[in-house]
Amino acid sequence: MLIEKFLQLCKTFRYFNCKRLGRVHVVLGNKPCDLDSLISALTYAYFLDKVSPPDVLCLPVLNIPRREFSYYPETRFILEELNIPESFHIFQDEINLHQLNDEGKLSLTLVNSNMLASDDKSLESAVVKVINPDERCDVNLGLQASSSSLVVKEILQEAPELITQQLAHLLRGSILFQCMSVEPERITEQQEEILSILEEKFPELPPREDIISVFQQTPFKAQGLNIEEVMLKDLKELSDGEIKVAVSTVYMTLEVRGNINRI
Repeated sequence: MLIEKFLQLCKTFRYFNCKRLGRVHVVLGNKPCDLDSLISALTYAYFLDKVSPPDVLCLPVLNIPRREFSYYPETRFILEELNIPESFHIFQDEINLHQLNDEGKLSLTLVNSNMLASDDKSLESAVVKVINPDERCDVNLGLQASSSSLVVKEILQEAPELITQQLAHLLRGSILFQCMSVEPERITEQQEEILSILEEKFPELPPREDIISVFQQTPFKAQGLNIEEVMLKDLKELSDGEIKVAVSTVYMTLEVRGNINRI
């Protein structure tokens, strides 16, 4: 399939002679490697690969070390469903973005965030585009932001022929997972519009209810993680100059939380 071939080609970047490369355009997801971030980065890099000059290498990069990928079972699940092996992906610890930037070869598109981690602040000069859904949703209404929706919209405008059934399945699954905890009437107009376009273009796609049911029945829990790994899974960093603050979300049952409150 096209996506697997694209990812296999991306993996060969390490065998290229860097001096022969004109530019490397990296699409970088956010630090918590959630499903929306991964699918958006993968799809947008695929789109860029088709519309960029031939001397530009376009790569989707997951913004976590490879060892942490096991923390994200929902992301691994949908990729396994589509037979996309984990070995095809490029992780943050497998490419030296700082070296590429120092050589003047790096262009960077940020997905699902408008900020780089503090260790990557020197890469800001390479950022050419930001796809950040949080800037386009009303958080006061509890609406779910989705970078996948923004990516689909841009591709449909610029190169609709690139949307294959496999890509539609990936993107639609990402959007539905993002909306899973929201009542149908609370889905944003943009998300509903994108879902409807994909379903009209590819009527063979499974019904929404079937996709959501599979998600709901699948235990999306990272088994066997210690407390440090659980906290790293959803770690977000806030930085103001030399001050860094790490914020993490840890889910637990009400019973466990009640016991903690009584300690």
